[in-house]
Amino acid sequence: MITIGLLSDTHGYWDDRYLHHFDSCDEIWHAGDIGSPALAERLAAFRPLRAVYGNVDGQDIRRCYPEINRFTVEGADVLMKHIGGYSGNYDPSVKSLLLVRPPKLFVSGHSHILKVKYDKTLDILHINPGAAGISGFHQVRTLVRFVIDNGSFRDLEVIELADR
Repeated sequence: MITIGLLSDTHGYWDDRYLHHFDSCDEIWHAGDIGSPALAERLAAFRPLRAVYGNVDGQDIRRCYPEINRFTVEGADVLMKHIGGYSGNYDPSVKSLLLVRPPKLFVSGHSHILKVKYDKTLDILHINPGAAGISGFHQVRTLVRFVIDNGSFRDLEVIELADR
């Protein structure tokens, strides 16, 4: 069993509450648009960090994190990509990966819209944690925390930080 703290679209904005809400987590995942190496370093110093770069991330972030991160954790195949679209409308840059070998969990960011949706056709849970930073059109900053236990997902919590 592993507890994951998930965020996206920080755009370099640091909030000490990230650490407070992820205190019980074993790992932190960042779904892109990190915004600064310093932010990634602070998260990684707190808990092991898995991340992907986003469209606003510069070469300093892109050298450290891949565009697509596929890994297995606690029996679950996970695919993470910043720009991913949604069930029924996946982004062309990731659609073939999802169709040919669907993961159990697909994590994306980019839209700044919090969404947790199960794709029955591909048997994929898709999570977009919304945006944790202050840049963008979103009204509420959000984080997600959940448990992976022997390939299953449970105890998913949406954490609202504050208005932008």
